[in-house]
Parts: sequence; structure tokens; C-alpha cells
Amino acid sequence: MEATDNMEGENMEVVAEGRLNAPLPSRPPQSSNATSPVVPPSRQTIDHFYRKRFVFVTGASGFIGKVLLEKLLRCCPEIAGIFILMRPKKGRTPFQRVEDLCASPIFKGLREVQPAFNEKLIAMQGDVNEEDFGLHSDNLRRLLEETSVVFHVAATIRFDEPLKYAIEMNVISVQRLVGLCRRMTRLKALVHVSTAYANCDRNHIEEMVYQPSLEPQKLIDIIGLLPDKAVEAMTPHLLKTFPNTYCFTKGLAEYCLLKEAGDLPLAIVRPSIVGAAWKEPIPGWIDNSQGPSLLFIANGKGLLRSMTGHRERVMDVIPVDFTANLLIAVGWRTARIYDGGKGSLTVYNGTSGGVNPLKWGELESNMVHSFAKNPLDLAFRRPKMIFTEHPLMRNYWSTVSHLLPAYIFDMALRLVGKKPRLVRMFGKIHKAVACIEYFTTHEWDFPASNVGSMMHEMSSGDREVFYLDAREVHWPSYIENYCLGMKKFLLKEDLDNLPRARRHQRRLNIVRYAFNTVLLAVIWRFVIANSRLAGGTVHRTLYCLTILLL
Repeated sequence: MEATDNMEGENMEVVAEGRLNAPLPSRPPQSSNATSPVVPPSRQTIDHFYRKRFVFVTGASGFIGKVLLEKLLRCCPEIAGIFILMRPKKGRTPFQRVEDLCASPIFKGLREVQPAFNEKLIAMQGDVNEEDFGLHSDNLRRLLEETSVVFHVAATIRFDEPLKYAIEMNVISVQRLVGLCRRMTRLKALVHVSTAYANCDRNHIEEMVYQPSLEPQKLIDIIGLLPDKAVEAMTPHLLKTFPNTYCFTKGLAEYCLLKEAGDLPLAIVRPSIVGAAWKEPIPGWIDNSQGPSLLFIANGKGLLRSMTGHRERVMDVIPVDFTANLLIAVGWRTARIYDGGKGSLTVYNGTSGGVNPLKWGELESNMVHSFAKNPLDLAFRRPKMIFTEHPLMRNYWSTVSHLLPAYIFDMALRLVGKKPRLVRMFGKIHKAVACIEYFTTHEWDFPASNVGSMMHEMSSGDREVFYLDAREVHWPSYIENYCLGMKKFLLKEDLDNLPRARRHQRRLNIVRYAFNTVLLAVIWRFVIANSRLAGGTVHRTLYCLTILLL
């Protein structure tokens, strides 16, 4: 997965306004001339808490970050502003990148009700890998003097990231953030985004911080002295039972926060597998090709038809809008329960498996059904998916479903003078899929009592606006919207072309039936017809079936 971005420069630029036919509901701003009554912290609604406060967000250009920004601006309309840490990238300045961000489809509904919403997005050029995040002195001073709530979303989420860089992005950046937060004069809440799999070496993961096998600071000091190749050679021994550097470093970061920021108004949010939006800002919205989206794309294109996995294991997926709602609500609750200086570190498991489990086998059937109904453009083969744990069956399906068709297709390309590409493509897919097979073969228990307690503390209005109850999700409908959203927003395929895609899929089905018929005829001719049992009843029946198929 790609590292999320954060950062910014000194000024802000306005993005052109747009209109949308069906704007999302938002809480209307109160009149600026009205005098707001003083509300005790224990009775404040969430939108009232964020009123006239500045928020600092790292990783705002990432998948979760975008949805968080949209929700804050739409449902907390009187928020004073949002500082966005943004770095230059691909020739675009931080200010231009904020313009690009505001042009995302998820902000169209917000622009309908708040045409000047972008004026509240304040870009600050910087980098989490630099001291004080590389902020200009004027920006740094403003950030420290005006920020009330911090959402640390930035991280590298690539499973195969080199350990040295993963520690820099996911652990050392957290230490730098703590240093900044200690100097913030108005800080009410620091909310850190971790992952439910930060302690995946355990089967039962409570809402608490676990002590890692290695002291984070000692590991940081040692790795800082070693060359990259030496660290790479040591990585398997350091990870031990952890499947990747992402989960490992996220666990280290949690422990660093406990030890170095336990006296601050601090909370840790642990989402599980973050998937496409359930309802807001657009059902099925997705712009991230990592994690489950990789499975959806490869399966929808007919490139991935089998992988290692247990059909009865729970796939703990949480829609991205639930994660954004949880972050916003946790910021509100952290400020409420903080008892100055005594610490209030609370962990929130943002998962769905405990209340509304979705199994990998259910994903398999619903995904194939969704792509049969709404196929992707120019699929290589018809969608099909098989999860298996048995090594022999895994190798069989990999050979029959992936390698054999790839070699046949590449051979055909060579015959017409074109460069072969499918075998190489399957190699990349298998490598990417191997990174997530740990999660398709294991299952965890994530108690979420802190999330439940917070829901009880929220007003009925807040529970409706900042919905957190995963029991409301109907998984078959969600998966269908996920597939459509991926087709529209991630692959940029025009939904008006669905009839053409369905015709293409019907042609693939005809090819499949024709191939199976020829294969059956060949088996009959060279295997069954020459056997001693060819005259038996079973083989006569097979012969008749072959004649009928031909």
C-alpha cells in the first residue's frame, strides 16, 4: 500500500466551485450573529465540540483522510479550519494538491451545501519524516497556538515495506508528533490511527496496548546504525510471528504512545480491513487499490480465480465511513474524559466481525455474483473465486486457473508477433496476493466495549449522523456497491458501457463452454475410449454426454 500524505505550505488557494444534483445531508451552520449558549462538556454534541476549533490532520490525501475531511466539513459546519500537512509530489505543490483533493468526487455533495468549503482547508507544506514535520516557522507557530484536535492518519501501509522505512514512517513520525503536541497550547485530543492487526500475533486482542517483544527505542537506535542490507537480513528474525513490517511497526508505535504520551489527551483507533464507503459520502466510493480492492480488481478482470484462504474464517472489514465517524467521535470523547495531566489513553477497536461477521466464503460468492451482474470492461476470463487451504489443491488451481491460461495466451501473442505479458502479470498478482494470505487463513477476536460505551454516551442525533453500528450493514448489497464503486471511481470505467461489458462476458461464457466441450471430447478419445472399462455402463453414459455436448 502507498504511504499516505500529510503536509502543507503557508497560504491556501480556492478551488473552483461545482454543483451536484443530490447533495448529502449536513448539519446547517448556526447564524454567526447568534450568541451560542455555554454547553457543559458532558452535554456537548459532537458538532458543537468542533465549533470554532482548528483541527490538524496528517495523511489527509489518503483514503481515510479524504473521507475524514469531508465528514468534518459537512457535519461540523462551524469548524474553524483544518490544517493539512502536505508535501510536494509529482511536480505538484502542496497548494495544487489541495486543489486536486477538493476536486475529488466525494466533495461534490459538500460543495452543493457549502460552496466555499475549501477555504477551511489550510495547506501546510511539510513532511512527517522531518523534525517538526519540516514546517515553516510561521506555520509551526500557528499550528501550536491554534490546534485543538489532532488526527494522525499518515503512515506507510505497504505490507512489504523495508523495515527501516516502515519504522521511520510509522514509529519515529509518531514520536515527532508527540513532541509537537506537547507544545500545543489548546490541545484537547490526539487521535492516532493504528490497525486492528497491530497485535496480530495474538488471537484475542483487547482494547489495550500490548508490550512488544522489542523495546522500540532500542530497535530504532540499532537500526539507525546499520546499513539497509543488514537491516533487510535481520528483518525476518525481528518480525518473528508478525506477517509484515506494517503490523509490526504499528504495534511499536502504540507502545511508544503509551510510554511517551500517556499523560496527554490520547486515543488510539484500530480499524480492521478498511473497505469502500457504505453510505457516505457516496455508496461504494473507493480510491485505494490495496487490500481487498486488489482481490476485487483481479477477480473482476478474471485474472485471479483462486488463492489460499479459509472460506469459514471471518473477513473483518469495516467501511471507510464508519472509520471516519469513529475518529471524529473519539476526538469528542477524548476531550470529555481527559483529566488534565493524569492521562486518558483509550483504545477503540473499529471492527465488524464481533457483531456482523462476513466470511471469506461469503465474499467469494457475493463478489462473483456482483461481477456477473455488473462486469468490468474487457475482462480476460469470466469471474470465479475459490479459497482453499490445502497445498495440493492450491497448486492445482493455481496451475489450471492461472499459469496454464497465461502460457497459452502468451504463446498466441508470440504467434502474432506481439510481446507476451500475461505470465509476468500473474507473477505480480501472485506476489501481491501472497502478502494478504495471512489474513485469509487466520481469524481474530476484537472486543469493542469502548466503542459500545461511547455509542451509549452519544446523543440520538449524533448516533444517527456519526453512525458506528456495523450491524446495520447488509453485506451482499455492500459488496455489490463495492464492485460498482471500484469500477467507477478506481478503474474509471463508464457505467453506461455496462451493456457492452455484459455482451463481452456472454462471449467469454461461450468460449468457456466450447473449451470444456473440446476438453471432454479429448479426454474421452484418448483416455476413456482406450480403457478396458470403455464398454461399461459408466463410459457409455459419458460417451452419450460427449455426443450431446458436441
